[in-house]
Amino acid sequence: MEVASDVGRVLAERGIEVVYGGGRIGTMGAVADGALKAGGSVVGVIPRHMIEWEIAHDGLTKLHVVDTMHQRKALMADLSDAFVALPGGAGTMDELFEIWTWAQLELHAKPIGLLDVDGYYRHLVALIDHMIAEGFLKSPHREMVLVDDDFERLLNRLGQYEPPVYRWFEEAPIDQS
Repeated sequence: MEVASDVGRVLAERGIEVVYGGGRIGTMGAVADGALKAGGSVVGVIPRHMIEWEIAHDGLTKLHVVDTMHQRKALMADLSDAFVALPGGAGTMDELFEIWTWAQLELHAKPIGLLDVDGYYRHLVALIDHMIAEGFLKSPHREMVLVDDDFERLLNRLGQYEPPVYRWFEEAPIDQS
């Protein structure tokens, strides 16, 4: 939680607006609180049913309310210039893999970063490397995800990101039947 709050603070200090899921709890709430305390702008996107659960953050610069999780992810993607995943659970993985897949499909060319707090993502990175070794993922797609254990350094790398020029479907075998 401390790291998440620091992430929000650093983003605010750099004048970077936070776009996130709109909740007041968990690491996403800590990022929002850290940014707000530092005078930053924080935009939340939350599905209506989560407001009914009373977990929406009520101190945001702006809060968008949408009907579905799909709308939430699409609007967050549209409003964002880059994506950073902190340690998290199934929702974090869902959002990470969807935005990464969208990059592979050239639906966006925005940088994606993993903040590897205390080695949290080491097993995921090993799985990604295994996907490459087994032929299910190409190296240029791995390069779309920047991994670092230092947030300031990760931000700098995200700012210098150039998407790889690679189309996986151009290498697909042609059906000879």
